[in-house]
Amino acid sequence: MNYYVMTLFPEMIEQGMNTSIIGRAMAKGLISLETVNIRDFSVTGNGRIDDYPYGGGAGMVMQPEPVYRAYESLVSRIGSRPRLIYLTPQGRVFDQSMAEELAKEENLIFLCGHYEGIDERVLEEIATDYVSIGDYVLTGGELPSMVMMDSISRMVPGVLSNQESGQYESFQDGLLEYPHYSRPELWHEKQAPPVLLSGHHGNVDRWRRNQSILRTLRRRPELLQNGEYDKKDRKFIQSLLHDEYEEKITEEEKRILAKLLAI
Repeated sequence: MNYYVMTLFPEMIEQGMNTSIIGRAMAKGLISLETVNIRDFSVTGNGRIDDYPYGGGAGMVMQPEPVYRAYESLVSRIGSRPRLIYLTPQGRVFDQSMAEELAKEENLIFLCGHYEGIDERVLEEIATDYVSIGDYVLTGGELPSMVMMDSISRMVPGVLSNQESGQYESFQDGLLEYPHYSRPELWHEKQAPPVLLSGHHGNVDRWRRNQSILRTLRRRPELLQNGEYDKKDRKFIQSLLHDEYEEKITEEEKRILAKLLAI
């Protein structure tokens, strides 16, 4: 996987990506990162790349020509025109399925806007994807691009070790991940679940699946409708509805589960 980031702050991207798991993956050559400083393509030659917006209004707008020059310089070196992701609150919200989709690409370009945004005309020419990491506004696209690259990189073969494997991570099967426990067995008078100490892999897997359903119900119930449930899942849901499970749920949560079983 090769990442290319068009930005006004290349050092921010480089410092943020050269650490931890992603940094090790870059050192191994599993992923690569190149930043392109849009200021280097300033029309005036003094690094200025913004101007006042037509029609008035607060703030400045990034001019189309520096962005276009930076893009053309980059694709001429790549030898192709990969998908270009423009980070914007107006885009499709990034999720795990998108991370898996983008991880199949060989090259990805990220375009980080600033100020009030980028002249629409250049976006119409070069952007293939408009993506948001959430319904809020940030000062620029650098942090969102790093969030996306971190998530996408986890899908690249070899990036995660066995201990870091993303096979059972949150959202992998549409549900939130089950809770984790480690030593000591008793901490602050709180006992680790006995089933996890039993050594019975089938019971452990069932407990984890049940906990994923329960945690999703309590924290992100809207995700439940996208899951797939087998007979054992449905039996567990029935036990929750009839207060037969050790952890009780609210009447509103029962309503959600009852609707889920009807699907």
